[in-house]
Amino acid sequence: MLDRFNRNISYLRISVTDRCNFRCEYCMPAKGVSWKNHDELLTFEEIRNIVKAGTELGIKKIRLTGGEPLVRKDLPTLVKMLADIPEIEEIGLTTNGVLLPKYARELKEAGLTRVNISLDTMDPEKFEKITRIGKLNDVLKGIDAALEAKLLPIKINFVRIKGENEEDEKAVREFCESKNLKLRFIRQMDLRTGEFYTVEGGEGGICTICNRLRLTSDGFIVPCLHSNLRYNVRELGIREAFAHAIDNKPKTGHGTTTHEFSNIGG
Repeated sequence: MLDRFNRNISYLRISVTDRCNFRCEYCMPAKGVSWKNHDELLTFEEIRNIVKAGTELGIKKIRLTGGEPLVRKDLPTLVKMLADIPEIEEIGLTTNGVLLPKYARELKEAGLTRVNISLDTMDPEKFEKITRIGKLNDVLKGIDAALEAKLLPIKINFVRIKGENEEDEKAVREFCESKNLKLRFIRQMDLRTGEFYTVEGGEGGICTICNRLRLTSDGFIVPCLHSNLRYNVRELGIREAFAHAIDNKPKTGHGTTTHEFSNIGG
């Protein structure tokens, strides 16, 4: 599935909810955001049908995001539905990790391949400040649960917050090395201005090789994180929405006013 810049689009990131059990300062305002009504969200059946249609165009890799995807009720059921699609080779999950002790084993059995877990400091007080309500120990328990369930490789996402957590990189790196976790550094980005950077330790932010589309929890296929372009699968139909997204995927992003990190999953 080649776009007009000859990039092979094979990766779909799916936001399953805009809700989250954290209020991270780089993701949303302290008061939170207005959640979408439940009836606005795609059903699991709709998501499966969208993914199935996507595989006919070349989609092979899925990542479930949010908000925090594990607050979506019965998420392992969706994972199983997607894992049963023969063309899907990998299903990943980006999470803050808090609910992994409850769900990691069930997710693995359902067909989840691996997880990315956010960890921006090893200092409990600073962690609570950054997340506003989170507890570091809960995330560490989630990492251990993912290791026990063999959701491998586990990647740790460290967001560099200027003036706040630069000195924490060393401790997080040492922690990751001690548990054989892959560490990625992500600089804060600005969706409004289109300010973005490459991910150190990953392939995100490199426009020339970008192979991804995004599906919002309320049914829009978004061809670029830093663009206002979006196509509603319920209004256009699944295949037409995919076609528009692929045909109009920009060479690079320039900013957006249509979504936030909190509801598109980065």
